[in-house]
Formats: sequence, structure tokens, C-alpha cells
Amino acid sequence: MIPTFTDFNEIEQCNELRVYFAGLGANIKTEVSYRENEHLQKSLEDLISVLHICIEKEQSNDVEIVLNSIVSLLIQVPHTQTYCQKLISMFCSKICESVNEKTSMVCLRVLQNLFEGLGVNNSLKYDVYLSLIEIAGNFDKLNLIFDELPKLSQWFNSQTVGIEKLQKLYRLLHKALLQNNQGEQASKVMIELLGTYTEENAANAREDANKCIVSFISDPGTFLMDHLLSLKPVRILEGEPIHDLLNIFVSDKLNEYIAFYNKNKSFIESLGLSHENNLQKMRLLTFMQIAEKTKEIKFESIESELQLKPEEVEAFIVDVLRTRLVKAKVDQVNRKVFVSSTMHRTFGKPQWNMLRSILSKWKDNMDNVNSTLGQAIRNSSSLQVPV
Repeated sequence: MIPTFTDFNEIEQCNELRVYFAGLGANIKTEVSYRENEHLQKSLEDLISVLHICIEKEQSNDVEIVLNSIVSLLIQVPHTQTYCQKLISMFCSKICESVNEKTSMVCLRVLQNLFEGLGVNNSLKYDVYLSLIEIAGNFDKLNLIFDELPKLSQWFNSQTVGIEKLQKLYRLLHKALLQNNQGEQASKVMIELLGTYTEENAANAREDANKCIVSFISDPGTFLMDHLLSLKPVRILEGEPIHDLLNIFVSDKLNEYIAFYNKNKSFIESLGLSHENNLQKMRLLTFMQIAEKTKEIKFESIESELQLKPEEVEAFIVDVLRTRLVKAKVDQVNRKVFVSSTMHRTFGKPQWNMLRSILSKWKDNMDNVNSTLGQAIRNSSSLQVPV
């Protein structure tokens, strides 16, 4: 039967934990003679150094009891003391080193208890959350600790933790989201990361900007990328192959991508991008671009523009419709596609003008309806009812 330690004062709790860990075979003294004012700090250092023994040997329920006991002690350490940061960092690092599939949920719950126990607006929560991201990302449980960026911004920002720590947090979260196949959220986090750079330090963001472009291109569910071109770190890359590749995915067609690939095959491979996946995405983007201008598309045109075999066209059109970027009907008999609407790949001045024209027509139509109804009401009120 494992003790819960909750009925002891701090020193007694530390001593009982020492006896417990020694019983598991840990290299820790059961009795120490620390000065009273440093007993808690020194004892926590000793206990944290061997907590992996508990994680490795004990059942999950027992692990949770022991780790939460250490958490209860950590929370008692004055948060204004410099060694409190050291102890929390040690605790988080040790858990990340020792966690396994069996204990992953326990470790997440324990770290969440520590995160909450540190209170509101406490910068010490930063290391705890980094560890939560690392464990949740490695064991496909990220949805348990992250759901939206606004909430994250309430906990951490450049004023509370500093810009470099905030950037480190975004990088780790972006990596974890990709590990957990959450490409859309990963893209949003990367945009936030690039947004932390200014004109003065944008040149320092080259690696982040490269990763951002690669993640957008490689994500099978991301098709619209023109907003990346306005980001300061991305603008720094103008004239480089990675920026040229981004422009192709923003506004060019399949032929331009193939020409680029033939000249830069090793570069594409060095980015970790799949040429076959790139071809599929460029075919989808090219079809979208054709659909913007042509509402009736022959199968033969699709074969030619997208370099498909005749027997591949119908399956490709199904892929297009699955993206919901294009709404269309297929006439298999006459081998045609009738487009009813499509998402625009880029949204610049022409698209704004088009939207303005549509809204103006809508306003005129509403004015006509209002005028007609008003006239009908006036005519109705002027009718004489015979007595």
C-alpha cells in the first residue's frame, strides 16, 4: 500500500517520499541534515532526480499519487525565489525523459495540475506548458492541452515571457501539431510565429519562413497561400528558389511547377516535399484557376491542361469536389464539367472589384424590391372599401 503523504507537513512529506523511493531501489538517502530554510529546496532536488524510478516501476495509479505529492510540494516553494524556476524545470525535464505510452496520460494530468496550481499570470507556467506540448505531441494527445490560439495568447505573450520564449513555444507547438496530423492548426501557429518578427529582425526568421512555406505546400488540406507573400519574413526570401516555389503554388499552373521541378529536383527533395503530392495539389489548383474563367470544361481540356490519362479524369474530378473548393456537376455522357462556383486562389484587387460589383447588384435588387413593396402598400391603403 503506497502512502499518499497528504497528512504530513512539508519536511515529513519529503522524508516519507525519501523512504518510499529508497524502497524502490533509488539511490537516495533516507535521512538528511539540511538546514531548515533549505530543507524543502534540497529535498525536492533529491526527489526529482530519482522520480524516474517510480515512473518505470510502479502502476499508473501509484505513479500519479507520488508525482502529485511532489507537485504539492513544488507549489509550496515561494514562486519569487530563483530556485523555484530551477526545480520546476528539473521536474518537467525528468518527466519528459521518463514518460512512456503507459504513463503518458498520468504525466499529462500531473503536469496540468502543476500548471493550474501555479496560478494566473505566472511565468513559471511556461516550462510546464512546453513539457505538456512535448508529451502530448509525442503520444498523439495534443487535443487534450491545446484547442485554440486565443486561449494560448492569454497565458503567454511577448510581455509575459519575452519574444524569444514565445517563438520557441510556437515552434514546438507547430512541430507537435504536424506530428498529430493537424495541418490547419499548425499553419495558423506558424503564421503567428512569423507575425512575431518585425522589419528589423525579419532576416533572422529565414528558417521559420522556410518551414512555413514547406508546411503549407505539404499539407494536403491547404490550398490558399497568397497571404504568406505579405509576411515580412517571407518577403526576405524574394529571389530565392523557395520563394519562387511558393509563387507557383499561389498563382501559377501545373506546367510552371513541372518546369521548376525539372530544374530544381534536388532542391525539392531537400525540402522533404513529395513530388507526386505536389503534382496532385498543383492539378487541383490549376483546375480551380481554369474554373474561375470557364464554367463549362471539356474532359479533353482537363486531360491536356492537367496531363492526365482519359481514364483518370473522372477520379480527379471526384477529388476536386471532395475539397469543396469547387462546386460542379459532371456530364459523363458528353464528357463535360459544369462549374457553378469556385474558390479564388488569390484575392487581390480584381477579386475585390468583383465582390464590390456583386454587392452593388445585390443592393440595387434590394432597393427595387423595397420600392415595389412600398408602392404596393401605398396602392393598397388608397383603395376605397364600399359600405
